[in-house]
Amino acid sequence: MYKDFFHLREYPFNTTPDPQFLYFSRQHRVALDLLQYGIRARKGFIVITGEIGTGKTTLCRALLNTLDAGTRTALILNPMLSDAQILRVICDEFRLQPARTTKKDLYDTLNAFLLRELAANHNVALIVDEAQNLKPRVLEQIRLLSNLETEKEKLLQIIFVGQPELRALLNRPDLRQLRQRIALHHHIGPLEPDEIGAYIHHRLRVAGEPGRLQWSADAIQLIAQHTHGLPRVINILCDAVLLAAYVAETYHIEPSLVELAIRECGLTPLAPAELPAA
Repeated sequence: MYKDFFHLREYPFNTTPDPQFLYFSRQHRVALDLLQYGIRARKGFIVITGEIGTGKTTLCRALLNTLDAGTRTALILNPMLSDAQILRVICDEFRLQPARTTKKDLYDTLNAFLLRELAANHNVALIVDEAQNLKPRVLEQIRLLSNLETEKEKLLQIIFVGQPELRALLNRPDLRQLRQRIALHHHIGPLEPDEIGAYIHHRLRVAGEPGRLQWSADAIQLIAQHTHGLPRVINILCDAVLLAAYVAETYHIEPSLVELAIRECGLTPLAPAELPAA
């Protein structure tokens, strides 16, 4: 509705995981660097956690865009699978066609594929998003895939991406063998207060905003207080702010417009004790 008014190519605050809109906060940059290193160095298991709405799925898609042609990847977005189904899905993602779908055939097909890729000096990475939803039996099945290795190198790099509940899941006593194999772990927190204005302007730039919109410092501070620094919530609120600005026919984003959008979105501010240090 407001796209033409603000001369935008696309809506800047959609909540879809579009990697071109990913803002590299300090924590997102660390996470991407860690993932790239873990895959290149063939570290085996890598775990990335973060609260809902911190941009984990977008980070996964951005990672895929940074990897070269020498890295084969599989991305599983819905891990609500059985231990047998997970092997079939992994084979499908790598475009493998086992002769039969028994566990042994699937496992052998994956092993042959990984050995071929190693011989070609290629890396292979399996990324599992929403990994906190994996069942313990499925996690154990994935752990067994990590046994596919040579004397010196891991053949498959396995990346678990999930909410903080993933850490509790991995701390189960019956998953201690898997937990001991995790080489790298990073937790993505909310944006820092000094990053929120930059986040907003980054998304506007990507969407083609020509520089006419003026956001007051007080308006951005109000957004920070009511979104807890979570990118998804910032997107929802800023979309409502732009709609309010469109209705008011203004390019100046003042606190009054943000307050109106906050009421429309039903957001509550951080308590004083929760406010991050500036």
